[in-house]
Amino acid sequence: MRRKWTTVSALACCLTVLCGLVAACGGAEGVSGGVALRFSWWGNEGRAKATEKAIAAFRRTHPGITVQTSFSSYEPYKQKLATQAAGGDAPDVMQLDYRQISQYAGSGILLDLAKRPELRRDQMDPALLRTGQLGGVQYAVPMARGTQAIAYDSTLWAKAGAAEPAATWTWDDWAAAWRKVAAATGKAGSTDPGYSEDWFEVWLRGKGKALYDGGGIAFTDEDLAEFWQWCTTLRREGAVSSARQTTQMDGALDNTPMGRGNAVSDPSWDAASSGYKSLVGDSVRIAPMPVGPDGKPGQYFKPAMLIGVSARSPHPAEAAMLIDFLLNDPGAGEVLGVSRGIPVNDGVRAKVDPGLKGFDRRIADLQKGLEGRLAPPPPAPPKGDNTLQSTFQRDYDQVSFERMSPLEAARDYLTEAAAELKQ
Repeated sequence: MRRKWTTVSALACCLTVLCGLVAACGGAEGVSGGVALRFSWWGNEGRAKATEKAIAAFRRTHPGITVQTSFSSYEPYKQKLATQAAGGDAPDVMQLDYRQISQYAGSGILLDLAKRPELRRDQMDPALLRTGQLGGVQYAVPMARGTQAIAYDSTLWAKAGAAEPAATWTWDDWAAAWRKVAAATGKAGSTDPGYSEDWFEVWLRGKGKALYDGGGIAFTDEDLAEFWQWCTTLRREGAVSSARQTTQMDGALDNTPMGRGNAVSDPSWDAASSGYKSLVGDSVRIAPMPVGPDGKPGQYFKPAMLIGVSARSPHPAEAAMLIDFLLNDPGAGEVLGVSRGIPVNDGVRAKVDPGLKGFDRRIADLQKGLEGRLAPPPPAPPKGDNTLQSTFQRDYDQVSFERMSPLEAARDYLTEAAAELKQ
């Protein structure tokens, strides 16, 4: 069952209860006298089932180690982890987004994994490994390879008479399709992409630009205003979701406009898009993100997520052993499949790929079609980016409700970003 966390205070309360229970069991030691690890991640029910099955396999081969697990959707997870970390009680093993690396590594919360011989990294892509580094220190390792994608309902798409999405489609090509789908179905052609820094980054990179240059912002207010004005035009036409629909999003797929049945497509992540099957059905397909006006792809391969160890964990060796098992054990690879994205270990990926079926096959085929076309991933964003994601969405809310113009909101965002990045 997915665990819902609605407020920081509720999280802190639950954390207090959990700490009390752990203390009652004798600190970090399990009831049998062995080692007890806490492992937290975000994801959907499918990922949770696969993870629990892999952990059960780990415990069979490591009988002296128990693993207490916790998961939720992304936004509640992010808030809970921040609360735990601020209180000095981060879990032993934690799933991380690459936008969190600078925040947690810079605060001394993460362990240097290069110093843990229990964790093998020799069969991982060096470019992906670098996204878990800060100042040359390996604070986290990628769990899988993922990329941005557009999920869409192929049945409604075809009924609307829209052409099959192509890897060469520009943002304007997609906009034309969204207008056609909206006119034919009465639903928005897509979730409004203006709310997310992730999709703005793809837009920027398609124009040869970037979010960050070292520790500072690398784009102008005119760049952001252009993106938000483009989104505003589509929203006013009904081609993308309304402000009321977009602002109800909380990180869970069932609260996206597409998940609620109010839109036909959604900018998302390839592995996460599998969650739409339970909401939309088997007609869900994924396509590459739009390219820039000259055909330059803006998307990139990134760690679908990373995993790290708390610097305060009393059991760093066992924590590293758990990570090594999840990422490098062939049996664990078969159990986990592509629940977090394509396996990051070359050998595991080669073993898993032939057996992929259904939506997992679609994810693998999408990534194979992009190999050799994408620029390397950017370095981990500077400390402060995690906060700026919320600022970005808040400022766009003002635009989508017509309370600020795109340029006014863009200037406000850049002012706050400059202050945040100086801290």
